[in-house]
Amino acid sequence: MTVCRHGGNVHAAARKNGVTVDEILDFSANINPLGAPEWLRPCISRELDSLLHYPEPHAEKLIDSIGKRFALSSKSILAANGSTELLYLLPRVLDCLRAVIPVPCYVDYLKVMQLSGIAVKTVALDCQRNFQPDLTQIGNILEDGDLCILASPNNPTGSLLDPHEILELATAHPRVWFLVDEAFLEFVDSAVSVAGKAENILTLHSLTKFYAVPGLRLGFGVFPPHVASKMRELLPPWSVNSLAQKVGEKALLDVEYQEASRRCCRECRVDFEEGLKQFPDLSLFPSAANYLLVRLRIQYSVTELQEALEKRNILIRNCENYQGLDGEYFRIAVRSKKDNSRFLEELSHILQRRKTAGSLPPRSAKTPALMFQGTSSNAGKSVLATALCRILLQDGLKVAPFKAQNMSLNSFVTLDGLEMGRAQVVQAQAARLDPDVRMNPILLKPNSDTGSQVIVHGRPIGNMAVMEYVDYKKTAMEAACKAYDELAAGYQVIVLEGAGSPGEVNLKRRDIVNMRMARYAESPVILVGDIDRGGVYASFVGTMEVLNQWERSLVAGFLVNRFRGDERLLGDAHDYVLQHTGREVLGVIPYLHDIAIPEEDSVSFKDGLFEGEKPEQDFIDIALVNLPHISNFTDLEALVNEPDVHLRVVSDPSELGSPDVIILPGSKNVIGDIDQLLETGLAAEIQSHAERGCEVVGICGGYQMLGKMIEDPYTIESGKTSVRGLALIDMHTRMAEEKTLSRKEGIHLLSGQPVAGYEIHHGVTRTDGKPLFSYNDESFCGTVSENGRVWGSYLHGLFDSDPFRRSFIDGVRKRKGLNGYSGPLYSYDLEPAFDRLAAVVREGLDMDRVYQLLGL
Repeated sequence: MTVCRHGGNVHAAARKNGVTVDEILDFSANINPLGAPEWLRPCISRELDSLLHYPEPHAEKLIDSIGKRFALSSKSILAANGSTELLYLLPRVLDCLRAVIPVPCYVDYLKVMQLSGIAVKTVALDCQRNFQPDLTQIGNILEDGDLCILASPNNPTGSLLDPHEILELATAHPRVWFLVDEAFLEFVDSAVSVAGKAENILTLHSLTKFYAVPGLRLGFGVFPPHVASKMRELLPPWSVNSLAQKVGEKALLDVEYQEASRRCCRECRVDFEEGLKQFPDLSLFPSAANYLLVRLRIQYSVTELQEALEKRNILIRNCENYQGLDGEYFRIAVRSKKDNSRFLEELSHILQRRKTAGSLPPRSAKTPALMFQGTSSNAGKSVLATALCRILLQDGLKVAPFKAQNMSLNSFVTLDGLEMGRAQVVQAQAARLDPDVRMNPILLKPNSDTGSQVIVHGRPIGNMAVMEYVDYKKTAMEAACKAYDELAAGYQVIVLEGAGSPGEVNLKRRDIVNMRMARYAESPVILVGDIDRGGVYASFVGTMEVLNQWERSLVAGFLVNRFRGDERLLGDAHDYVLQHTGREVLGVIPYLHDIAIPEEDSVSFKDGLFEGEKPEQDFIDIALVNLPHISNFTDLEALVNEPDVHLRVVSDPSELGSPDVIILPGSKNVIGDIDQLLETGLAAEIQSHAERGCEVVGICGGYQMLGKMIEDPYTIESGKTSVRGLALIDMHTRMAEEKTLSRKEGIHLLSGQPVAGYEIHHGVTRTDGKPLFSYNDESFCGTVSENGRVWGSYLHGLFDSDPFRRSFIDGVRKRKGLNGYSGPLYSYDLEPAFDRLAAVVREGLDMDRVYQLLGL
């Protein structure tokens, strides 16, 4: 057992148990359960240069801030290296012969008096009265020249004194000094301090407990001016370091944090008390503070309980060295709801838990999980999550992917007709699972620079502007958590993916997909950086610097992605990152060429990574039109890898050249995108190429553009209600309020080749032209022009069919005068690609550490 006069010593406990300090749950120290303020790290980082100079000798600016905060004269205030420093100094300036101290109390009250040679008269508090001091009884004991030490709230009992009764007592005994320790008063709702309220009242205040920075050491005292003057002469200069002074100045101004802390403490304490009441062997005493005094009512001693909990990496405060208490009492801090639940669960393995109809169920363990987050968008999170899904599957585990919110125009329709992000579909395929919307409960499909269609649990709920969605975030988070719990209940491991970067300071306060989701899932986080872009190690360090403490605690390590070169060159950088952040680089993944796995969103498309290499000879040239609101561009991925196809992306008429085929892909804002084509002149060029016999293909939104008119009377996709199309096919499209979501299988009527895919669209298209596809459900889709050179369909994934894709390519080759392709044919089969990817990532990632993080 680790013994410390002021509670558990986390460092000694960690050494003894062979764990890190972060793995110790310290219920023996009474620290704010909300955690440190978000501004703490930036404040300290900004002020690091101040360490090059001596701090203000007596923290004058901090004292001014305290005076303004509590409406006190700065002449009455002393700042110190924790309020205990002032407690030890006080007897040297007070002319008192005796100290009257109600017990139990903070143990240093008694020690200070003993060291100072001052006689002590203790007043035993009655446990039958919940250790509430009787100030009338105490008043009857007091004599002129006494020092009476009170605490409100009391430590360790948590009992609160009425400030009016304290003032009445001080007024009735003007020749008695009253030291009131208000170290925990900030935790109390609507608390009233007695600081500066009477000439014979002295108060002590702690900032380190309430602002959750005990290692910084900061407190202050309020004394009559003449007492403060004498103490200032004895107090060493520079007692409060530069960083502590700056943190204190900022902390006193943070009213929002103060209110949130009291609310958090109250809610956590009430829940914790209810949980502890389920143990019949425990008696709780009412507390106004962020800790609880508990009595063990069985032969099992507190020392034995303390030792049993310490073996489980949990520390409590044994109260046997408190005068007025014995080995039956212990004190526990009120921590976060998660930590409190963990305490109750571990305690249930030691003490009997009452089973009643109204009792809370034991906390069920979360499914093991691991999350990939990135230092930026397109860092490779999706592909790495895909790889880990396949690796864990290969290792015999039942694994599923999850991403709380995906912003992407690449979506997919599940077997039950629901819509989800394509990235999680690919990850599900890697885990050999049918895609399930619970894997991606929130999908945002941008239709403008400031708005998106919002899809929840696979169904669109409407279009929202940015601030509308911000207001909806709480509901979205609830939906995401519900989906996660349902999904996780059926699997052994969940591989989560974040979005963008957790360090985006303008977004992370309202985050529902990165750290907040990781915290909910109790998932460690691996932070992924793209070294091919440059600056990856600065990104690791910088991201950690902007994270809050609770967010930093979730980061298990880093992963360097897309490395080209000799890994031995990275050693110094990895050492630097470890020294700066305390986190290791858990692996280096090489740059993967021709990965043949669908990309997550249009980032890779816009970066040009989607374009295929130009074959040396005998190929067909396909121009893919780059639409501002392109969606489901992965429809063309199978063409990229065909050996006799050159697929290139065009954004301007000058880039179009003389292609064999022009493809208009899907769009989330058809009217806006066709306006863009008209403005840039691409529309006219496409029309001109079609007149000269170039094959023009439209998929979904691109299919609608081929017609004469697109109407959007409900402004579903844009603010305009109609626009003229390219008029390459005689057809008319009108946007309906309800979205069509369906899976389709059938044949291409012209070639007889099989096709399969899915439809996602609001458009209802009417045409007298010939249909293109016949489906197994006896429906038809698509239209082809009279000359067969212009055609389109709503079917996403039509080129994934190897027979249809080859038939299409061979038809273009024949028209171009090329012989049939005689080389090896490409098969769009993801299974070999998944296995190749898994092999590379398994080699580059520390899988032993991954399994440790998963607890498997």
